[in-house]
Amino acid sequence: MNLRNKKYCVLNEQYTKEDYLKIKKDLDFGSYKIFFDFKNKYNNFVLKFPHRYAAIIKSLNSTGDNILNSKNVKNSFDIYGDMEDCKFVAHGLGAKDSYDCYGFGGGASVLYEGVDMGIKGSNDFFAILNHGSFNTYYTYMCYNSRNLFGCIGIRKGEYCILNKQYTKGQYEELVPKIIKHMNDMPYIDKKGRIYKYGEFFPSELSPFCYNETIAQEYFPLTKEQALKQGYKWKDREERNYEIDIKNEDIPDNIKDVKEDIVGKVIECEHKGSCNEQCTEAFKIIEAELQFYQRMNLPLPHLCPNCRHYQRLKQRNPLKLWHRTCMCDKKNHHNHKGKCEVEFETSYAPDRPEIIYCEKCYQQEVY
Repeated sequence: MNLRNKKYCVLNEQYTKEDYLKIKKDLDFGSYKIFFDFKNKYNNFVLKFPHRYAAIIKSLNSTGDNILNSKNVKNSFDIYGDMEDCKFVAHGLGAKDSYDCYGFGGGASVLYEGVDMGIKGSNDFFAILNHGSFNTYYTYMCYNSRNLFGCIGIRKGEYCILNKQYTKGQYEELVPKIIKHMNDMPYIDKKGRIYKYGEFFPSELSPFCYNETIAQEYFPLTKEQALKQGYKWKDREERNYEIDIKNEDIPDNIKDVKEDIVGKVIECEHKGSCNEQCTEAFKIIEAELQFYQRMNLPLPHLCPNCRHYQRLKQRNPLKLWHRTCMCDKKNHHNHKGKCEVEFETSYAPDRPEIIYCEKCYQQEVY
């Protein structure tokens, strides 16, 4: 943790090459018990060291996490570069003057409330899968088009409303009337929420349940919480698997796994008791077994869905808290006592990690 220009270290302790290789050999990660004992040991080990408050690299005046080569990007996450003057966005690359977008960019500008949009487009509002388009409103899967309102699947189109072709004059006359009608007679959902012009598509129109989408991955809810907020919920399917291998009977070491395990129904450790879309059981295919054997990794004890959620838990949430640097050493920032630098971080205040501001963190690790 936090080492620079080092090699042959285990848990930050320096070893010779020979001793390092011996330790690695003794740490037989082919054993499920050894692997997870070490994982838990490491998770406790890293709590002793400071964590940078956010991964904001080569960026100016930005808040969020995982932001690279950007400027004036606020409350945003997973920004991969060339972003400027954006707010409340995630998974973006190459965009300017955009707000409330997810999975967007590609040399785009002025995007608002959309998903998977941009790619050299601009002035796109309330769009899903809208690329290379200009001046569009409420569109889905429209490409290389301009001046669309309420359209689906248009390619190289222009001046269309509800997929119907109009002249430029007709389009410019009708659109203000439609907007006025949307404001005068807005859509009201079952929870009484009002959707006038300027709001994204109502969630109750989605064909998907909350826990079928990545919303559940980033902002997990229980069934009760989701229904209370007006979302649909997919109940756990009743399954009648005939379990071949109970979870407690999975061989501990990959070296003890026989080829006949391929295709067997293996019980998931969670047994459907979690909120992670557990499938309750899983199978191992031949190529997967060969991978575990080649890499000396133990067989999994969780189904693929539960494994996916465990990986997601290693990431910080897409949410910020206002905090103060936890460094209390002297001489950092030339101050005499505890650092008082404040910042926005995705580490919640009740988490156990030690969180430092950028300067204190750099002085600690370099």
